[in-house]
Formats: sequence, C-alpha cells, structure tokens
Amino acid sequence: MTEPSHPSETTPQTQEVPGFEAETPATQPEAAGGPEQAAPADPLTVALQEAAHWKDMAYRNAAELDNFRKRSARDAQETRAYANADLLRGILPILDNFEMGLEAARAESETSMIFMGMSMVQRQIADFLRDMGVQEVEALAKPFDPNLHDAVAQEASDTAAEGTVLRVSRRGYKLKDRLLRAASVVVSSGPPAAPDAIEAGAASA
Repeated sequence: MTEPSHPSETTPQTQEVPGFEAETPATQPEAAGGPEQAAPADPLTVALQEAAHWKDMAYRNAAELDNFRKRSARDAQETRAYANADLLRGILPILDNFEMGLEAARAESETSMIFMGMSMVQRQIADFLRDMGVQEVEALAKPFDPNLHDAVAQEASDTAAEGTVLRVSRRGYKLKDRLLRAASVVVSSGPPAAPDAIEAGAASA
C-alpha cells in the first residue's frame, strides 16, 4: 500500500498583518559609567550674579550720564563766554581808527573840548571791553611770542636784546584766554653791526 504523503517539515514563515508593524526592541539604558549631566546651578547664586551685573551696569550708566552733564554744562558755558567773539573782533578796526583820531586831537591841543570828549569816549569803550572780558595783549618790551605777536619789521637796538618788542604798531587783544587779534610789533634784531664787520662783509660779497 502506498503510504499517505506527509507535508514537508519546513520552517514556518511569519506573515505580515496589514496595519501592524513589527515591534522594535526597546532602547537599552546607557551602561553605568556613561557621561554625567551637569548639576543644575543654584538659583540663588545665579540671581546674585545677575544682580551684581546689573548693579555694575547701573553704576557705569550713572557715571556716563554725570560726565555728559558736566561736558554739556562746560560747552554751554564756553559758548556763552565766546558768543560775542566775532562781534568784538569786528569792533577792533573801528577802535583803531578812533585811537588814531584821538592822537591827532592830542597833537592839536590836550585842552581842547574835542580831545577831552574823545578821551571820555575812549574810557567808556575801555570799560565796556573790560566788562566783556577783553584785555590787551602785552607786547612792549616783552620777548617776541609768535602766538601773540605779529612781527612787521626788525630794527637794530643798543638797548633791547634780540627778539625783544621795540614798538607796537597795532594793539592786540584777547577775549579771556582766546586771541582775538595778534599785536603788530617791531622786533629788535640786537645791537647794530660794527662798521668793520660791515666793511668785511661787503668785501667778501
């Protein structure tokens, strides 16, 4: 008799069911000894650090504001002090002409009404300029200073050392510490050369 055939012994196959996915194995926890997480900062320490930072910033801003106020006040004061500089500088040529007229009146007669009237006006002008902070530049018999003096000529002198102001041809003025106009001056070139030296120089030329 023929024996009934048995189904072949094969490994059963897993069939996929629609709508379901195969489960993946759960992630294993990290082994002991792995990287440690940093401990959270103490909230009180963080708050104190932030408070110190903002306190320092407040001090810095207050100092900058104080410096700004001082600088603004100084600039405003300087602006007020020198606001009339251009006006006063424009008056100086008029003052020069007035003083020339005064000297001419003096040469005519110091007792004349014209001279006395002009002298009174000159004193009033001088008082006005002084009240405005204007002062005359010192020049006569002073060492020549290029910051204050304008040399228009040089002359030999037996009595004044070289570089000394001999004469003032036009007065100079300052407004407080700022120069309005330099003084025009004649400066000494020292003692005149001896005749022998002049002749020797001419012969060598």
